Amino acid sequence: MPTVPLTTAMSITITTTRMDKRLKRILPRVQKPARYTGGEYNQILKKKDEVDLRLAFCFPDTYEIGMSNLGLAILYHTMNSLPFVWCERVFAPWGDMYDEMKRAGIPLYALESGDPVSEFDSIAFSIGYEMAYTTVLDMLDMAGLPLRTEDRPELLPLVWAGGTAGVNAEPMAPFIDLFVIGEGEEVNNELLTLLRQAKLEGWDKQCFLRAAAQIGGVYVPSLYEVSYREDGNIQAVTPTDGAPARVKKRIISNLDAVPFPTSPIVPSTEVVHDRVSLELFRGCVRGCRFCQAGHVYRPIRAKKKDTLVQQGIEALKNTGYQELTLLSLSTSDYRELPALCDGLLDYCEERSIGLSLPSLRADNFSMEIMQRLQKVRKSGLTFAVEGGSQRLRDCINKNVTEEDLLHTCSIAFAGGWNNVKLYYMLGLPTETDEDILGIAEMANQVLHCWRLNAKNKNRGVKITVSTSCFIPKPHSPFQWEAQISIDEYRRRVNLLRNAITAKNVTYNWHDAETSLIEAVLSKGDRRVADAIELVFRRGGRLDAWTDYFSFQRWMEAFRDCGIDPAFYANREIPTDAVLPWDHIDVGVRKTHLLRERARAYRAELSPDCRKQCSACGAAGLLTEGRCDG
Repeated sequence: MPTVPLTTAMSITITTTRMDKRLKRILPRVQKPARYTGGEYNQILKKKDEVDLRLAFCFPDTYEIGMSNLGLAILYHTMNSLPFVWCERVFAPWGDMYDEMKRAGIPLYALESGDPVSEFDSIAFSIGYEMAYTTVLDMLDMAGLPLRTEDRPELLPLVWAGGTAGVNAEPMAPFIDLFVIGEGEEVNNELLTLLRQAKLEGWDKQCFLRAAAQIGGVYVPSLYEVSYREDGNIQAVTPTDGAPARVKKRIISNLDAVPFPTSPIVPSTEVVHDRVSLELFRGCVRGCRFCQAGHVYRPIRAKKKDTLVQQGIEALKNTGYQELTLLSLSTSDYRELPALCDGLLDYCEERSIGLSLPSLRADNFSMEIMQRLQKVRKSGLTFAVEGGSQRLRDCINKNVTEEDLLHTCSIAFAGGWNNVKLYYMLGLPTETDEDILGIAEMANQVLHCWRLNAKNKNRGVKITVSTSCFIPKPHSPFQWEAQISIDEYRRRVNLLRNAITAKNVTYNWHDAETSLIEAVLSKGDRRVADAIELVFRRGGRLDAWTDYFSFQRWMEAFRDCGIDPAFYANREIPTDAVLPWDHIDVGVRKTHLLRERARAYRAELSPDCRKQCSACGAAGLLTEGRCDG
């Protein structure tokens, strides 16, 4: 936990004295009550009678997950920068608190004020993961609000959402009044300004939604009619009431120019990522063909080194954290990384503040960077190798060779590291059993590399191999692909498990059932919404957690709603089919995705963006038309 000023305890006391007495009675009976009290250091408090809009910013997961989310921290501060808005945080309670709140009749409430969510003018959800859908419905229900937008005819409270899951908003379309597509720093405030005008002038809901649809990056599902063919595919998505035919995502062109929270809220209890996080750049130069994030976050935009050093040091001073992490989809691709590390370590080293770099790549990791990292403390190294053979890695455009990985590991082991994690996917297009066995062989090669290069063999070595099931994602070159069946995934897991025999190598694998449901929700259309609601009404919530996920509940809901999950997850989609997300424009042309898919089946690599522009189209979102690739 970070070291924070003594006033933090005082602010917690102030908040709890405002709380419902029923809440104060139940808190001693739940685990981690600090999740539910608010009053954290650096929280933003405003006077209700001095703002025109109150916004409940809801994260459909637990406090520990939400408070570790950098996007939530950024948007909390940008929306609160509007003098007429008070943005407060709301998280989903864990099971023990959920049960206590139900028994005591306590509705969902916001942390800053303790007021019920139903009293707010606007309710915004940050949805970064499809398995959070049932929790969104659960939070609406806990707030005492109807689930479906058609059952909320009044303008207020307006229910809207953003986040990565919005690039295919259709499964949640019946529940959400509008979606923000893309990055929210600017568009959220434009939307709130319009909502303020609508509230003060007494607009009805439909009038507001029609006006909101004219804001770039705002998608209003109720203004689009979806028709279907007899074979189950979509016939057409037709805009109405002047809504645009395609909704183009919003981006921030200049990351240095937008506010960054250098005084983020310091949690009152331990969270997943208890540290300062700095975002180096958005987008990715690599173009891995399975990766949704690498395509929907384009174009590439980087912050300047001096900006990052200033923001990092200010955030450390304002929070008391003892660790700082550098975040991006591929951190080691940041051009000024050595100079950035030096600038931060000038401050961090003498204060014993750790500096960590996740998302490293095996093909550009260097001793120079490692020497900077180990000045304070060592952590384990993680590399996403993805495929077990060079042919398969070329297919997915991973652009990492076995020589790259072994060279990097030799540097790491010689430098004193003895903990390496290797991530792979099973079920990638064109994968064979030979590719799977190649994963075990690569783990053996890494072990042999340690024996040859380890600085201190007495400490031993730990090599962890982890696999997940490939999930075809919208707006990626593999969006048309089929996911392998659960039985086939299990067969491949067993094949690999039996091939890994070294005692120093541990094998972990993700369960196939969750991956199937995620694939259905990722590629689903509006018809899937009925199953999502039925799962919720039968007790589904916090489905991202194994403690709460029930595969049987989902499959029964699909059956009872007449939905075949294989239609969405396990079927190869014709490339000329209308996709549920075709009317969402993330900037990357469909022709580019098709070209990359064809190259995948020929196992052809595409150069990264810094070597050669792929002409994907995303640079057209920038005013100057040129990205930082």
